[in-house]
Amino acid sequence: MRQLGVRHTVAACYTGYITQAIINNFAPLLFVTFNTDYGISLTLIGTMITVNFGVQLLVDLLSAKFVDKIGYRPCMVAAHVFAGGGLILLAVLPNVLPVPVVGLFLASAVYAVGGGLIEVLVSPVIEACPSKNKKAAMSLLHSFYCWGQVGVVGLSTLFFVLAGIENWFILACIWAAVPLLNAVYFCFVPFFRPVEEGQALRIPQLLKTRSFWLFAVLIACAGAAELAVSQWASAFAEEGLGVNKTVGDLLGPCLFAVCMGLARVLFSLFGKRVPIRPALMAAAVGCVGGYCLCAFAPASQPWMGLLGCGAVGLFVGIMWPGTFSFASERIPKGGTAMFALLALAGDLGCTAGPSAVGALSDAFGGSIRTGIAFGLAVPALMFFVLLFSGVQRKKPLAPLSAGVDGAAEEEKDGQGDGTPFSEG
Repeated sequence: MRQLGVRHTVAACYTGYITQAIINNFAPLLFVTFNTDYGISLTLIGTMITVNFGVQLLVDLLSAKFVDKIGYRPCMVAAHVFAGGGLILLAVLPNVLPVPVVGLFLASAVYAVGGGLIEVLVSPVIEACPSKNKKAAMSLLHSFYCWGQVGVVGLSTLFFVLAGIENWFILACIWAAVPLLNAVYFCFVPFFRPVEEGQALRIPQLLKTRSFWLFAVLIACAGAAELAVSQWASAFAEEGLGVNKTVGDLLGPCLFAVCMGLARVLFSLFGKRVPIRPALMAAAVGCVGGYCLCAFAPASQPWMGLLGCGAVGLFVGIMWPGTFSFASERIPKGGTAMFALLALAGDLGCTAGPSAVGALSDAFGGSIRTGIAFGLAVPALMFFVLLFSGVQRKKPLAPLSAGVDGAAEEEKDGQGDGTPFSEG
């Protein structure tokens, strides 16, 4: 059959981030269920998040070495197979193993391998695709994580209402079909080289670059600020604000994801008018305000806490893709190693943020609001790092470009503007 074009590569990458949304956001909808049905403490549930992102962190570290040697296509296909297989194990293992939490941890570890690879691979694949506006394409790509989260929360909530939450394991198998089908899709789409062979910076060179460490801190703060709220939004809405599960899921993580997705789409359209460094600083300040609403809203006014969830989603929206684009402009020859190491730093933040919320919540009598209150230190740290870094004084950086047409540019003869390379 004729090889598919660049539009299909972009579509498969979008679906890859939807897969990432599934494996990061499906289990958190069941935290209260795991707590009540299996008797698992909030600390252990927080450790489940740690397993997920800890394994992703390890994969990020290792992939900086092996992705270029093995090739993007086999790694991308394997990533989706691990993601789908892990979701199937999530449905099976807790009910067949004598200690359910071990099953949850094992399943989390398997789909985390897929998640780690997806995080490393998708951004450089999009960056390498021939397009007019790569920065806009990057922001639009990351918005699909948000829309995937909205779909996971909305459709899962509908399933729980119609079929009962006790049948969650059936839904886990249904969600597993998304990555497994996308694995087949990735077998046929073209791939493009992020950096010409032999020109990308090596890991020791990156580690000696001051700018790289700045971006590593920024992406870690972005991951921690985002996940500390999104992973606990459902449980926070149920227990901290006193609303039922259906309302909690729809107005907690769903509202968070919608606001985050809108921020990313709008920034891809209008980011040309706003330099990235001041935009990230403003986002950090707004995120602090959202955390304050979540943590300190009166119990008699639960809508204020839910509004805080939405505010955090809105302001963290540009942090992760914005930092990636910032780094791509500042270190243009970073290549796969840079994306892998930044994903490693980001997943370190994703691991620490929600785990700290769970541990602090248990330490203060199970109060999730208290755990979230401590989390506002993260976006505050991001603001001060940007304020005092001076990265923009050395070399002025171009602001993010407007428009999203570059994300799926018209192919020429079905192949796009660049020349795809063949790999196994």
